Amino acid sequence: MNRLIAAAFILPFLVAYIYFLPESYFLGLLIAVSMISMKEFYVMYKVPARFWVPGVLIGGALFFISCIHPEYFKYAVFISLFLLLLLRLVSVKTQAGAMSEIGPLGVGFFYISGFLAFQWFLRNQNDGWKNIFLLYASVWLADSAAYYIGTYLGRNKLYPAVSPNKSIEGALGSVLGGAIGALITQAILSIPGFTAIKALMIGAILGLATVIGDLIESMFKRDAGVKDSSNLIPGHGGLLDKIDGVIIAGPILYLLLYF
Repeated sequence: MNRLIAAAFILPFLVAYIYFLPESYFLGLLIAVSMISMKEFYVMYKVPARFWVPGVLIGGALFFISCIHPEYFKYAVFISLFLLLLLRLVSVKTQAGAMSEIGPLGVGFFYISGFLAFQWFLRNQNDGWKNIFLLYASVWLADSAAYYIGTYLGRNKLYPAVSPNKSIEGALGSVLGGAIGALITQAILSIPGFTAIKALMIGAILGLATVIGDLIESMFKRDAGVKDSSNLIPGHGGLLDKIDGVIIAGPILYLLLYF
């Protein structure tokens, strides 16, 4: 029920934000979500503030450069990692813990900022807002179907070493929910080049990507020894907990559509 209530408040706002506002506002939203999620990831791994604060700022800058000036991205990556390594070298007088403090920063850049940037690439196309609606409708229905089918019908564990509560039935529900979400989006928006069969196939793949994204974040949380990425959203965990599926599904949709 909490999921339905949250969706009733969030989805109309998200739809209006994407449809009515210019693309630059969507980019700003993505950067903000990316920076908050990176902060949660770094704090989850107990990275000291003297590293995660510049890490979040640099991550936001990398996100912007990758979207607006991709021709400079490789230089920005080098400069960013060099500055963080130099900061660790000169600010701490012992070598112990260097990888545990710097390692999560690099993973966070690419796992969160790098993957989320694909949503900008999806949006920055002709009728790109339709791609975003397809993505979020598929992932939201996939996540909801996985939760309810897994809760009421789940009998067989999917991957207990990573996520003890996930079931095979819930994963199949995610695939089904993703397919239905894409089909509904296509029926409403008439996305160019799509047929009902294509929508079903792409939605099913996005449903599977949603499961994988959930498992990847569960892997990180178990490694870090936490239940949620943060307590930002009471009763729901952190922002990273809410976007773990779409982090993976976004790049998958981009590859499906453009390659």
